[in-house]
Amino acid sequence: MKTFDDLKFTKHPIGVGVQARIQFDNGYGASVVQGYYINGGDKGLYELAVLDNEGHVTYDTPIANDVIGYLTEEEVTNVLKQIQEL
Repeated sequence: MKTFDDLKFTKHPIGVGVQARIQFDNGYGASVVQGYYINGGDKGLYELAVLDNEGHVTYDTPIANDVIGYLTEEEVTNVLKQIQEL
């Protein structure tokens, strides 16, 4: 089971903050970002988007119908586990 510790952050493509993307065996994945302009970023928190099997953001899962902001590292791990269990 992949957790926050398995994420490899790099500079965000738009140049502000960092991003990690991960895909799982079930075809789903996650994009996790941290930076001042994301939901909770000014508090050092993370924002997560669920990805489909092509790496695009999907809002069609029981986990979330939008990005999930204001997440701690532990909360990111909990959502990653939920994605892997889809």
